[in-house]
Amino acid sequence: MSKHNYLCIQRSPAGQPQNSQPPSPAQMQEMFAQFTAWKERFQGSIVDMGGRLGGGKIVTSTGATDGPFVEAKEVIGGYMIVSAETIAEAVEIARQSPGCAMPGSSVEVREISTP
Repeated sequence: MSKHNYLCIQRSPAGQPQNSQPPSPAQMQEMFAQFTAWKERFQGSIVDMGGRLGGGKIVTSTGATDGPFVEAKEVIGGYMIVSAETIAEAVEIARQSPGCAMPGSSVEVREISTP
């Protein structure tokens, strides 16, 4: 069976809860360790680690406006591309990512079709 590439889009709730505290240095170190372990485990399937996404523009045939829109209920924070034989395999890779474990976060997995 041949492998296909899948776009994984990291989503999280828009805005921070009023009473949330930023992670402590120890919590940051633990999150980094979990991410590194996950990345090493799936290094053969990760085609492009992608990165965080900042602000941008929404482009139409009539021009460009600022985006993404602030009133959104969720924010697309980053992306990566994985290679897998099936979407189920790509979903499992995304499910095990530390970013998916954060409360309210999700990863959208979409097959990249090539001609």
